[in-house]
Amino acid sequence: MYSDLIKKITNHLERVSKELQASPPDLYIERFNLALGQYMGALQSIVPLFIYMNKFYIETKLNRDLKDDLIKLFTEHVAEKHIYSLMPLLLEAQSTPFQVTPSTMANIVKGLYTLRPEWVQMAPTLFSKFIPNILPPALESELSEYAAQDQKLQRELIQNGFMRGDQSRKRAGDELAYNSSSACAGSRGYR
Repeated sequence: MYSDLIKKITNHLERVSKELQASPPDLYIERFNLALGQYMGALQSIVPLFIYMNKFYIETKLNRDLKDDLIKLFTEHVAEKHIYSLMPLLLEAQSTPFQVTPSTMANIVKGLYTLRPEWVQMAPTLFSKFIPNILPPALESELSEYAAQDQKLQRELIQNGFMRGDQSRKRAGDELAYNSSSACAGSRGYR
């Protein structure tokens, strides 16, 4: 039963991989995200269906776990074959705001990290935007550089047509002072 399941899923993943290879570049990221999401969602149903086999055959006789084996199959038959096509597209999409939705980028990056954490080395900056503690901690001596990078990004966004929006409702710093007529009479306000 285990080998039949592995063969069936392997055949399916090879079809998925071929469909991805045939995808045009402008749809490639979305289709990879769809394939990854559908597969990981299917695992949530497949693994519980085979819980008995997992407990009494795979874990005891093979010293493995069914979910780990199925994730490894996706990694080998889909992700490894597409990582070198996918990564440049992700980097390009990252440089153009909202070319790909942030949720799609987050799903793919987190999924790739789950499949193979070593892939972080291919694009550490990209992975660090969605996964904490990928890059080394910030240094106090580099704070001015970080501020300059943020200001540059803001200027680029404004030049590309992204406006800051209505700032009239934003509170000024001096309005944050403690107001004695506050609804929370027992609380204390600090500046």
